[in-house]
Amino acid sequence: MSGAESVGNGRADGNDGSGDDGVDRTPVPDADVCVVGAGPAGALVADRLADDHEVVVLDAGPRFDPEDRLARQERAIRPFYGRPDVWGVGGARDAHENAGDWFYPLNHARVKGIGGSTLHWQGMVMRLHEDDFNSETERGVGADWPIDYADLRRYYAEAEHELGVAGASDNPYAPPREEPHPMPAFEPSYSDSLFAEACESLGIDMHSVPNARNSEGYDDRSACVGYGTCQPVCPSGAKYDATVHVERAADAGATVIDRAPVQRLDHDDDDRVTAAVYATPDGEEHRQEADAFVVAAGGVETPRLLLLSHSDRYPDGLANASGHVGEFFMDHLFAGAGGVLDEPTRQNHVGFYTSACDQFYDEADESQAPFKLEFFNYAGPSPVEMALTGDDWGDELVERLREGYGNHVAMGGLVEQLPDADSRITLDDERVDDRGNPVPRIEWTVGERALDTIERANEVQVEILEELGADVEWVAGPDATGPAYHHMGTMRMSDDPEAGVVDADCRTHDLENCWIASSSVFPTSGAMNPTLTIAALALRVGDDVDGWLAERT
Repeated sequence: MSGAESVGNGRADGNDGSGDDGVDRTPVPDADVCVVGAGPAGALVADRLADDHEVVVLDAGPRFDPEDRLARQERAIRPFYGRPDVWGVGGARDAHENAGDWFYPLNHARVKGIGGSTLHWQGMVMRLHEDDFNSETERGVGADWPIDYADLRRYYAEAEHELGVAGASDNPYAPPREEPHPMPAFEPSYSDSLFAEACESLGIDMHSVPNARNSEGYDDRSACVGYGTCQPVCPSGAKYDATVHVERAADAGATVIDRAPVQRLDHDDDDRVTAAVYATPDGEEHRQEADAFVVAAGGVETPRLLLLSHSDRYPDGLANASGHVGEFFMDHLFAGAGGVLDEPTRQNHVGFYTSACDQFYDEADESQAPFKLEFFNYAGPSPVEMALTGDDWGDELVERLREGYGNHVAMGGLVEQLPDADSRITLDDERVDDRGNPVPRIEWTVGERALDTIERANEVQVEILEELGADVEWVAGPDATGPAYHHMGTMRMSDDPEAGVVDADCRTHDLENCWIASSSVFPTSGAMNPTLTIAALALRVGDDVDGWLAERT
């Protein structure tokens, strides 16, 4: 069933427009579980539970028609449109404020709608390393998780099968695994072969990258056909997005209600959530009652929702007896360098990177953060983008394309940011969204350890590029870094109720029937893309909710 068809209990599909579209968005009676958010975490939880329980999924955004993806792809490559325009992000609904030392461009990489951020992610899926779960003990900084790698190991394997991951066991620095990836890794690109020679000369290891995209047909979806616009649009469906599990949950009987932003969570006097109060396009508000609630709205909207749910009993917001809701907001920092060679490098034939280097990751200590290196396949402009930005034609255009395309080369990298209580999400007192609620206020702080590690990553990147024979034209160092748009922290996991918001099972310390499924529960960020860990935790949350419901019957 496609995302454009009816989903769950005979309810009709929504759209991107505004106003009343005639869709039934009334609450479902006798629901067992209400899931807030239809991104990867919420979708996996809903799919996990829908066979045996009455599940309702509420999402603030629309259900996008997959038939529109080619049009979105065209919008993505035209210079007139910014990235938020591709998936309709912006305006009063998505308003926010910045108040920290570092500006955070929140809407640049958000998607509100069924599928969430996986609609426009690049699709890289790595496991965190073992030391990432024990940073304070092993590295002397950060915090230890109340779970370790062994607790997530089987869920990591299951998540790889659920998402459909193409990978290989050629990374000597990766944590131990129990079985091969579901699909073979993508072959190294042409520019990877150029990098490989330089890295071999320097004694630097390259290895394949796990991708949540099909290297062969998988789960009734085609193999990647190489559109090259993975971020922000995959028109073919070869790259995983969360609509896969939303549709599967709906087929099992779950009800999915789009364009239903949750305004607050109501509660009783027994420390239990009783209902999610949500708005609809016709201006109505409804209460979705359930036995269990799973908030899967990401690292920004999850703490915002709990803070908006304050009451006389919980004046500082729900699940916030510790005072830590919204604190420890983290992201990965970008380090990069690039230039040109005097030979073709065949860039932009692949929209994702196929080789990486984790060699320096576990050297992390108090002064150096873990970081990974990426060998880009999309350095420099693409011919299509160049053609769309000029006003020349014919031979003149062809000559400009030949001169400007084909010899670029670049590397990227992700660096860990340590948790800091002053880096946080709060409510803004002076600005409201389209429903009259205070917007999220972002105070983003970046520490010296991360900035120093960016310099270290740059040193390695420049050394490789120079060994390759490239003329290095740019370096994204500490003064030019930015976020990777991986929202983490804000709902910290901890055994101690005074030190965090959720326990080792991602259930809130303060509320018996409320779980958090997202990277917001990460005590530390590591330097690996977070989605596979989000997926593994979501599957684990689904099992815990299922067990809790079983105990009640």
